[in-house]
Amino acid sequence: MSDNNDNSQSRIARYHGDDGSLQTSGPKRKRPLWRTILYWFLGIILLVLLAGGGLFAYYASSAPKITTAQLTSQNSTEILDDSGNVISNLGAQNRTYVHSQDIPKLLKQSVVSIEDRRFYKHHFGIDPMRIISATLANIHGSSLGLQGGSTLTQQLVKLSVFSTAASDRTLKRKSQEAALAYYVEKHYTKDQILEYYINKVYMGNGVYGMATAAKYYYNESLGKLTYTQLAVLAGMPQSPTYFDPVAHPTYAKQRRDTVLRAMYENKVISKTQLSDGLKTPINDGLSVNHTVNGTDSNDKVFDAYLQQVIKEVEKKGYNPYKEGIKVYTNLNMGAQKRLYDIVNTDKYVNFPSDLLQVGVTMTDPQTGAVTAMIGGRKQNVAFGLNRATQTDRSSGSTIKPFMDYGPAIEYKQWPTFKSVQDTKYDYPGTNIALNDWDGKYQGTLTMRKALVESRNIPAIRTLEAVGLSRATQFMAQNGMKFKSALQYSNGIGAYVSSVQESAAFGALANGGTYHTPHLVNKIITADGVTHKFNVASHRSMTAATAYMLTDMLKGVPTDIWAPEAHIDGLHQAGKTGQSGYPSSVTTVPSTAVMDAWYTGYTQHSSISVWTGYDQPNEPNHYMTTAQLSIAESIYKRLELYMAQTQAHDDWKTPSNVEVVHHNGGHEPPLTGYKLEQ
Repeated sequence: MSDNNDNSQSRIARYHGDDGSLQTSGPKRKRPLWRTILYWFLGIILLVLLAGGGLFAYYASSAPKITTAQLTSQNSTEILDDSGNVISNLGAQNRTYVHSQDIPKLLKQSVVSIEDRRFYKHHFGIDPMRIISATLANIHGSSLGLQGGSTLTQQLVKLSVFSTAASDRTLKRKSQEAALAYYVEKHYTKDQILEYYINKVYMGNGVYGMATAAKYYYNESLGKLTYTQLAVLAGMPQSPTYFDPVAHPTYAKQRRDTVLRAMYENKVISKTQLSDGLKTPINDGLSVNHTVNGTDSNDKVFDAYLQQVIKEVEKKGYNPYKEGIKVYTNLNMGAQKRLYDIVNTDKYVNFPSDLLQVGVTMTDPQTGAVTAMIGGRKQNVAFGLNRATQTDRSSGSTIKPFMDYGPAIEYKQWPTFKSVQDTKYDYPGTNIALNDWDGKYQGTLTMRKALVESRNIPAIRTLEAVGLSRATQFMAQNGMKFKSALQYSNGIGAYVSSVQESAAFGALANGGTYHTPHLVNKIITADGVTHKFNVASHRSMTAATAYMLTDMLKGVPTDIWAPEAHIDGLHQAGKTGQSGYPSSVTTVPSTAVMDAWYTGYTQHSSISVWTGYDQPNEPNHYMTTAQLSIAESIYKRLELYMAQTQAHDDWKTPSNVEVVHHNGGHEPPLTGYKLEQ
């Protein structure tokens, strides 16, 4: 016993405290490591949840208000000019609004089955079960793309208030969306929410609402559609373009079949109906007697401009047909109306026929803003061919300042009076002779004279001296890039658009800075948020190069070389351009021209004009010598309009350029240039 007591005493030391009580001491038991880790893990999760909840509450508190008018209205996009006046409403065409009691029960069930199966079970606007399900579906992949976790209520809120642009899919926006979805669920019935959704969704081709889509695609009311046709409509809102049964029948059928399977799983249709539905052709009942019209405006004055605005807005991630936004453009409506009148009436220019076409772009050299554009004349269709942006017609000699002489000044420091040769010449590495427009040679002449008189041989000789690599670089710096490598023949004609030329010559006008041409100034989304966009700009040449090219090009719009472009008292510069027919074409006169250009500019406007026929190889679809000045006349009439409100400033000589007396005239070489060079 004593041994046991001794052992016990050795394991636990006993002693009396100051108060006489018995105290013990011994080794403390340690907490297992796994439990410590678990506590820390749970603590971190709790902190994250608290922080996330706080952030959600903060963001949600700033959510915009949502009204019944927003939930029921169309998503009309307003297009405004540079003065803030509305010029067009996209998506404001007539819509067939259908009330809940008139919506087929089968359509409601179809929509719920594919978009939000638990629609009638969740009552907070969001569905955690759906979010988890969507996450798992995305992890495992889907043949039709990622699955969304948004409820029908959230989708309605997004369509009514928020932008659908990818850049706006932020935590803040999602929080606000969830808060508004909760509000909608508490203030509107499920049938009302479903009614608003079915009437609001975009169905492609400028069509809004499923009742309108039923008429557009099937020429029937909703109540007369079969369950397979209703399934087509129910599946379209996810991607109206790709699930268009007319334009993309394969994708549309895949989507319809997915809807049918969802309806079967949701006990809406029987197995027999599913089997029969999957066998039904996607074109069953489709109507072919409909027209595509995405705008409510029949005004052709700004048709081409509006067409490009829509493309630019879509490129920025917005769908102007699907969401109600305000698009502020750079359109000068006064100039646009004048340009339209110039090319469509007989008040300003004499056209040989209605078949002769035009493409015109005007930009602001100081910003790159596209202020006016015309894509053709005598056009009777909306959104027809925009010849202002086409790049399949040769520019002729308007390319010479950028491919030939600009690089020579920029990289080789040639002065404007540099001697160049206009003598017999073959393209480098070939035995193909190059001729001038008059079939003559002038021998030795200055670069200024060669450019102003548009001599071809000196231009290609200059290009050879510069090299294709440097020329290509200079062109790219001024917004003219090409998929195929440039050839020496491009030195007297390259395939560019009037938009590209207007912006490139604008760099000459402003002293050497290239601004990307743009039509959109800013966008205000349905929630009132303003989105301004940075315009890419860079120095594309030295101020000296821009000045020297401009100084030479001032000699073009004169009574001798471009009399129809001449304007008394206006400081301007410009370049003519023509492209003839290949020698192999013998059905046209030797003097016939396929394309005629004039691009001119002041410090405040840069205008590029193309004229020609859409089918230049058709009989009599060529331009005569007398018609080459039509492009100049169009430029002049538009520039005269602009000059009424713009300053008539001349260009100032850069500090590194000096004016010297040479051969009876005044020339502006770089400072320090040696005359004997």
